[in-house]
Amino acid sequence: MFIRGSGLSVKITGMLLGFFLVALAAIALTLFISWHLEGAAAAINDAGSLRMRVFRLAHHLARADLHTSDREAFATDLTERVEDFDRVLGVLRSGDPSRPLFVPREGGIPEALAEMADEWAEQLRPILLAIAANPGPDNVHRRGREFDQAARSYVSTINDFVLRMEHSYARNTNILRSSQVILIALAVIGTILLLRFFFLTVIRPVFELQEGVKRMGQEDFDARVPVLSDDEFGELSAGFNRMAAHLQNVYDTLEERVAVKTRSLEEKNRELEILYEIVAFLREPNDVDSLCKGFLERVQKTMGASASSARLLDLESRNLCMIVHDGLGEEFLDREEVLACGECVCGEAAQGSGSSLTLDVRTATLAVTRDACMRAGFQTVSATSITASKRALGVFNLYFNHAQPISDADRQLLETLGQQLGIAIENQRLHARERELAVSEERNLLARELHDSIAQGLAFLNLQVQMLERALAEHRDEDVKATVDMLRQGIQESYEDVRELLVHFRTRVEQQDLDAAIAAALRRLAEQTGIATDLDVQGDGAPLDPEAETQVLYIVQEALSNVRKHAGASKVSVNMRRGRDGLAVTVRDDGVGFVEGRETADNEAHIGLHIMRERAMRIGGQFAVRSSPGRGTEIRLQLPRTNTVEV
Repeated sequence: MFIRGSGLSVKITGMLLGFFLVALAAIALTLFISWHLEGAAAAINDAGSLRMRVFRLAHHLARADLHTSDREAFATDLTERVEDFDRVLGVLRSGDPSRPLFVPREGGIPEALAEMADEWAEQLRPILLAIAANPGPDNVHRRGREFDQAARSYVSTINDFVLRMEHSYARNTNILRSSQVILIALAVIGTILLLRFFFLTVIRPVFELQEGVKRMGQEDFDARVPVLSDDEFGELSAGFNRMAAHLQNVYDTLEERVAVKTRSLEEKNRELEILYEIVAFLREPNDVDSLCKGFLERVQKTMGASASSARLLDLESRNLCMIVHDGLGEEFLDREEVLACGECVCGEAAQGSGSSLTLDVRTATLAVTRDACMRAGFQTVSATSITASKRALGVFNLYFNHAQPISDADRQLLETLGQQLGIAIENQRLHARERELAVSEERNLLARELHDSIAQGLAFLNLQVQMLERALAEHRDEDVKATVDMLRQGIQESYEDVRELLVHFRTRVEQQDLDAAIAAALRRLAEQTGIATDLDVQGDGAPLDPEAETQVLYIVQEALSNVRKHAGASKVSVNMRRGRDGLAVTVRDDGVGFVEGRETADNEAHIGLHIMRERAMRIGGQFAVRSSPGRGTEIRLQLPRTNTVEV
């Protein structure tokens, strides 16, 4: 974690560490003095015991009765007492950390101990060892008097040594008490300093911040807190002041901000209303001129323009041709009816995909515009390209009699409207081409059916007329009669074919009424031929596209026409099955049938099969035929669900 050199954490850490080190040193000093006092007390006790031992030795020598007691035991006991004295004296000189026992090193105490040890070794100890070596009564008595004299001097030496140690002990005790008092004083002073330190560095800044937050909560945005230091709380206080200043600025400009946002929202709502209105109009079924005229009326009214016009691009000549206009004079129209692409501001807008250009006519030069707008009295002209799929289709213009600045939002709106108009025009052209293709395909089918029925019938009648002329020229009355009968039969068949074609192409399928249309076709077949008919409808499902239903009806009508003309059947049935997979239609008859695979152009029935197959392919269906001689014919049409529309 990063800690700044002058931060609050460094100050707190340094303060606590300093007090810790001082307290640790005071405690260590106290422990050290206490340890030495404990060692000095043990040394005083042992030194006092030496004095007692000297008195005991003198008393032991004085009361010894060597006439009656065991001299050897006396000598042994005396030796042991000397050794015990040597041991205690040695402990005093070397010390014993395990007890602990230490002789103070100040106040001449070590020198007094050395003097006491030398006096013992040079005077008292030799006397006692001499008595132990010769424990005779005379020797003990004589040496005992010497020991008593030396002992009195030695006890004085011991007393001086003990007194020195007691003085040292008293001094160290006073030092210990003083250090404890100082430690208490340091604790009190440290606590006061710490309280003062934390009050200045933590409590006071927090209190100031708390007061500032309270004032901010009461909407007093003038509230500021003093920056008392350069640490974290100082930065926090400075940040609070910056936040308060920002909030005060926001609060002071709140009404202005709300007004700006309100104007922005109103402008957006206006743009959305314009887009909604114009897009709703462009979706209505109209021709290109009506689309452009209605579009210009709405845009001109919305933008407050004095006049407007729309030009479409001729791809061959690369000229912009005016198709609709409003508020423009005849002179202006004569001059501006056709413009080359790239000429004037209108031509430049047509070259830029999806761009909108604004021209101030008063300051424009002939390099960028012609003088027609200036002569017409217009001061501002806006030219916006009409595009679809990033392809220029034309330009629409707005003309203003006064200086009219076009904002970026309005320019973007005009560009969006130009794109919507371009999409509508392109869709209108695509619908027109689709209708042309549909009419062309239907005419091709009609031409094929006319060729396969009426044309072949007329060719047959022409051949019969030639045979009739030949029979009349040769006066063969029987052949004439037979030929006339053939002509009458051919004319009747051609009449029936024409009538059937008229009924066929006049028939349209109402929405969700394909079943009724097929039932009507079966009913007409039964009335005309007497063939028994049956319609079986199974399942339920979404209706087909109207064009798909019309083609299905035409396929069924063609199949029934083949039954009437060629099958020689007594019964025909139509089965329709609807489901989630699509629509399936089956037409069966019990006629003569035919051999599959022998489909030639000369066989009229097989030509009808080709027409039905083409219609099925046109709507994305699957067409199949099963037949055999003497067992009738079965025609199947399968239309997948992908070609249906949901309701």
